[in-house]
Amino acid sequence: MLGAAVLVMVVGLAPVVWVQVNGQRGIVAIDDVDPTPVAIVFGAGLHPDGSPSTYLAFRLQAALELYEAGTVSVILVSGDNSRTTYDEPSAMADWLVDHGVPRDRVVLDYAGFDTHDTCVRAVEVFDVTDAVLVTQDFHLPRAMYLCRGAGLNVQGVAVAPGYDRWYHVVPDRMRDVPASWKAWWDTTTNQAPTYPGPKETSITEILGEIASE
Repeated sequence: MLGAAVLVMVVGLAPVVWVQVNGQRGIVAIDDVDPTPVAIVFGAGLHPDGSPSTYLAFRLQAALELYEAGTVSVILVSGDNSRTTYDEPSAMADWLVDHGVPRDRVVLDYAGFDTHDTCVRAVEVFDVTDAVLVTQDFHLPRAMYLCRGAGLNVQGVAVAPGYDRWYHVVPDRMRDVPASWKAWWDTTTNQAPTYPGPKETSITEILGEIASE
């Protein structure tokens, strides 16, 4: 029974290790990011007043720095807008615009219900091929793995958690264990996003205008 339990544990954890190890490739410091057309910012919740959560504000700040440095030209903000009273992408776009990013350089994905959906939709809906992923360090390897599985060529920037209390950070790191298993499953079985379409041409149009300037 002990041997069987160990075997089950090894088999169960193998996909998690695979995701985490493979997801490390391409993670760089923010100053070392190669020029890339698009930065992708993943949603991470809102405060009760509708403003970005602490996690999310740190992600947006890093995306802002990439834009100001000229490293990226467009910021794709992807989050949950599954109900009328909750709109992550609009809150993210408003934060960026309030901090100096032109409105026409921010593209909103209202159906980024999870990391897998964001990655697949970036490719299939927004025609993104190369991107910088911006998120916390505990989430980034999984995001890198999922976006590569969706067909993206990615670099990753790990931002500070935004919290320094163990009871904020530890649960999120523990949550990433089953989430990594799901990431392996979603990629292996080629799961479709919750909402797969229609096509959005906004990023292609923006990059075309920039190239013609």
